[in-house]
Amino acid sequence: MNIKLNDKRIIRAWAFFDWANSAFALVISVAIFPAYFLQTTPDVIPMFGMHINNSALFSYTISFAYLIIVIALPFLSGLADYSGRRKAFLRTFTWLGSISCMLLFFFTGVHTLWIGILAFMGAQIGFDGGKVFYNSYLPIISTPDRYDKVSAQGFAYGYFGSVLLLVVNLMMIQFPSFFGLPDGDLPARISFLMVGVWWIGFAQIPFRQLPPDRIRPTKSIVREGMDRIKIALRVLWPQKQMTRFLAAFFFYSAGVQTVLFLAATFAEKELDFSTANLIILILILQIVAIGGAYLFAWISKIKNNKTALILMLIIWMGVCVLAYYVQDPVQFYLVAMLVGLVMGGIQSTSRAAYSKLLEGQEETHLNSFYSFYEVLEKAAIVFGTFSFGLIDQLSGSMRNSVLALGIYFIIGLVLLIGVPFKKARA
Repeated sequence: MNIKLNDKRIIRAWAFFDWANSAFALVISVAIFPAYFLQTTPDVIPMFGMHINNSALFSYTISFAYLIIVIALPFLSGLADYSGRRKAFLRTFTWLGSISCMLLFFFTGVHTLWIGILAFMGAQIGFDGGKVFYNSYLPIISTPDRYDKVSAQGFAYGYFGSVLLLVVNLMMIQFPSFFGLPDGDLPARISFLMVGVWWIGFAQIPFRQLPPDRIRPTKSIVREGMDRIKIALRVLWPQKQMTRFLAAFFFYSAGVQTVLFLAATFAEKELDFSTANLIILILILQIVAIGGAYLFAWISKIKNNKTALILMLIIWMGVCVLAYYVQDPVQFYLVAMLVGLVMGGIQSTSRAAYSKLLEGQEETHLNSFYSFYEVLEKAAIVFGTFSFGLIDQLSGSMRNSVLALGIYFIIGLVLLIGVPFKKARA
């Protein structure tokens, strides 16, 4: 089956998957669940014979979820390469994530902590496990000269859609009586349920419009899946610009993703942010991020991806230093504006840059190539969130953890400087 490239209808459907799953990334991962987790659990939790800070436990939960993804994803993407079941795996991870979000409704405190931890991990695995298959559609539905714009469109859809749902959820939490709900934790729990329904509901748009799977029958699909991973390794390893870019991506992603996951937790614990403060914080992040994604797509177009990424890494380093010294909500809002500016831009530009580096590679290997990209990002999250939680646990302050993240951006910048980039040819 021939697929029409740059088809606006297909690209719009692809972007709607970002609209669907970004509700989890914003409402649960960033805005509501971290604060809910801290408020419904004691500051110190006895576990496995130790006493762990609840903020550190939240960091470790993220780390463990991504460790599972790192182990499983190379096999799954290699399997998808050989079997051709790109959409099937995308659908499977989407159902896992959305159902796990709904199960968070039953997490009501320390006595149901196991539900909260396992359901949050399941949702995180569903969200990020599916992204490798989602991202691998980019070179299938668009030409290289459109990667920056199409990638930015996906992130913009995600930010806009997730903000819409977040506003409804936060109004429900702030004014429960208006919705006929009692005070307490029920409005927050209902918001988790709504995210799951939103996720699986809007995902039906890309499921219907994206190109169908090209299923290839085989007698030994497991062995062939692993063989595809080995082939991709042999192809990527000799390409020095590719390996240097992926190394840089690993280090700066450790900083980026950790900041995004734990910004609300930092605000809640270090600055005593109220729910109203968190509403302002998240809205600033999301609104500025939409403009940031397109701004750095424009910089990439007139210059190149490398220039855009270098500028963003310099801003990220400044964010870490400023966050260490911030003392009041207004100062933190200013830092949040800088985070929002580069939050979407660095993810969108990195994805587009990697797609350009993959020009000329065989389509049957694309899932494996994007798997390495995703696995490195997930491994970076394990590294970043675990080190963040460990420094928090040992030093008793999340400020020290934030300052340490600046080192990862410096390493990423140094590695990136040696990677040659060029604008995509039409």
